[in-house]
Amino acid sequence: MRANVIIIGSGIAALQLAKKLSSDLHVIIITKAEVTTSNSYLAQGGIAVALSEHDDPSKHYQDTLEAGRYHNNHEAVSLMTQEAPELINELLSEGCPFDRDGSGHVKLGLEGAHSEKRIIHGGGDATGKTVVDFLNQQIDHITIIENITVYELLISNDRCIGVKGKDHNGRSIQVFADHTVIATGGLGQIYSFTSNAETVTGDGLALAYRAGAELSDMEFVQFHPTLLLANGKGAGLVSEAVRGEGARLVTEEGIYIMEGVHPYKDLAPRHVVSQTIFEWMKKGHTIYLDISSLENFEAHFPTVASICRENGIDVKGGKIPVVPGCHFLMGGIVTDLNGQTTIPNLYAIGEAACTGVHGANRLASNSLLEGLFFGRRLAAFINESKVEGKTLVRRRANERITPSRSLLPEISKLKNSMMDRTGIVRSKDKLKKQLDFLEGFAIDQWLEADLDHLSVEEINKVFMLISSWLVTKAAIARTESRGGHLRIDYPHEEKSWEQTQIIQHKKGGRVEQAKITLTT
Repeated sequence: MRANVIIIGSGIAALQLAKKLSSDLHVIIITKAEVTTSNSYLAQGGIAVALSEHDDPSKHYQDTLEAGRYHNNHEAVSLMTQEAPELINELLSEGCPFDRDGSGHVKLGLEGAHSEKRIIHGGGDATGKTVVDFLNQQIDHITIIENITVYELLISNDRCIGVKGKDHNGRSIQVFADHTVIATGGLGQIYSFTSNAETVTGDGLALAYRAGAELSDMEFVQFHPTLLLANGKGAGLVSEAVRGEGARLVTEEGIYIMEGVHPYKDLAPRHVVSQTIFEWMKKGHTIYLDISSLENFEAHFPTVASICRENGIDVKGGKIPVVPGCHFLMGGIVTDLNGQTTIPNLYAIGEAACTGVHGANRLASNSLLEGLFFGRRLAAFINESKVEGKTLVRRRANERITPSRSLLPEISKLKNSMMDRTGIVRSKDKLKKQLDFLEGFAIDQWLEADLDHLSVEEINKVFMLISSWLVTKAAIARTESRGGHLRIDYPHEEKSWEQTQIIQHKKGGRVEQAKITLTT
């Protein structure tokens, strides 16, 4: 098959891009499961936007930098926060059903690390579903191919010319295009506790790295403080908006654990809250979210209430057991402000991309905004690009080999080891132990391997292995604590520092560091 644009993934960034691309272009969305299977669709939190008379994009900008520990790309943050009101007002004018108050105004909520009420929601705690469903209704002219795992980027003359994909029955397809966009999300499923959709296994990151693109800041992984804890597992997200309405974190003995930890207490930045919960759990405590002060909880948070019901938790009891889990990757595939990667004709948007907008720790409810913002920017760039015409590609003889399938990890062991050694709290010794564990699966061979003959399940293992290795290797390289990266051997985060960006690219798996001095 052939298209002008291939979009890999179907989250909010992908759908916004598809909506904004010219109708003259032939666009194909290839998604790993159904079009609504994405982190965006699961997103309970809202979208951050400075709309109230007390707020201003400059405040949103400053809050984003503070949460990101000033590791952010300041230009990207400024552009996104300035354009956020226009993006949301456009959706409102088109009829997107965001929640409103009794006066008919858009309802604004408060979330962690925000200095003002600026979070808009849809369906209470179903904002992602609300926006994704709305965007889906507007792209009926787009070709969507579901249940295909893209496992290789096609590169010719150092440019990306398309993709290879495979379904669960082993049927393969090739699609050629002038523009190929990675919008696959992050890598949450490499951890045993995660809020992410089951399909989010680091595919886009591994695809780009294997093709030779640069990745950056892979050590910055955000752990959401409050996943529902049920039967020893994370059973779903308990939105930060619950704490925004007054819920508090408490031990079984009634100790409110965020007292004296941070000025924002339970609404402190996510890395602070997650690390605090982790420390209490290490001491043998179970941590609960005390919701007893919240009125009409089930009506206000229907998604959370439903998840609790499904797992035998009675919210009328006033307490929800919680545990931190992997939520968001701040790093990813290096792009410019238009989504262009270091490989011509290959782009990345959404969580798979590293634009620098999130820095070392993403501000709550900036993720859906990021997807809308960069989806629109990339669409404008592609719409103005010249189409060079069809490129005939001769399929080269396949000289690569596939390592033995026995050199693939057991998924549960991989996920547990990542949580234990490259998780919320890290140390040099544990990171090196994890790196040795991962490299014991012949990582250097999988970076170059022919994946044509593997099943989809085996391809997922390869991508999870590569993504785990990238995070662990970057975490070893960053010898400081910063945002979502906590090293107990470097426990104190300085208020001013020399910003170091950990760049990773495929040249013998070498990790290179580029230092940029930042005035704070």
